[in-house]
Amino acid sequence: MHKAALRGALILAHVLLAQTVLVQAGPALAADTSANTAANDAAQAPTFVAGTVPSVRRTDAPTLAAVAKDARWYQKALSGVDSPYPTSLKFLDDQGNWYTPFTQPGMTGRYDLRRWHR
Repeated sequence: MHKAALRGALILAHVLLAQTVLVQAGPALAADTSANTAANDAAQAPTFVAGTVPSVRRTDAPTLAAVAKDARWYQKALSGVDSPYPTSLKFLDDQGNWYTPFTQPGMTGRYDLRRWHR
């Protein structure tokens, strides 16, 4: 659904809900303008729906500024690899907080080349 159409549908739903509440509550609530104002404010507030534009990240979404990798992190990531470390492992310097199979135990038995399961 297009973003503008979705926003219009949400505003309409808020207005209809507010009208339903006013009709069901009777004249006492209808006379109270604070309920009308709250419903109006809710209808005009920007609404964010996750997944409507998956390729675009919201501007107010949290971001990581840095990843702290201490000696313990490197020790775990390089366990089972003999020194001198090959230059192909330089990618660990750029590794962020996302999943990588290189820092997790893999298969057992004869496939456990780094001896993490022994």
